[in-house]
Amino acid sequence: MKYLYLIRHAKSSWDNLEISDVDRPLNERGLRDAPYMGKRLKEKEVAPDLMLSSPAKRAIATCRQIAAIIGHEASRIKTDPRLYHASEETLVSVLSGLSDSHHVAMLFGHNPGLTRLTNSIFGQHIMNIPTCGIVAGKLNIGTWGEVKAGCGSLGFFDFPKKNKRKG
Repeated sequence: MKYLYLIRHAKSSWDNLEISDVDRPLNERGLRDAPYMGKRLKEKEVAPDLMLSSPAKRAIATCRQIAAIIGHEASRIKTDPRLYHASEETLVSVLSGLSDSHHVAMLFGHNPGLTRLTNSIFGQHIMNIPTCGIVAGKLNIGTWGEVKAGCGSLGFFDFPKKNKRKG
């Protein structure tokens, strides 16, 4: 049994159009939402043994903020360039290559790949994982190499706007 958390980076800034996409930082909302979602994970006592991020500045910043709140050492965060705007197929390849010593993996990345992977693995029909959205579930596999469509069951799907008070 493996557990997977898929997290889309928090909201990024488009203020400076001269900055390359990979270097875009989080905007004000993103800087608020990442710690908020970190607290939501802490309440659920989430403790990943692997935190793997896209090298994009916005993904790493989201990962670091959440790591700090859930008590995961920043020095243990890993990046993988394949996660930057990865397709569903690339994400499956990354997951399949993880060490089986990891039982709880948390990946930080981008749409549309994360949404497509979610729908495939967990058999969902989610239209879009919003910024700083978290999809979590159990994978009915013994090794990461067994990751495939339909291998998981959804635990929860959470995102900042889902929890904002109305009115």
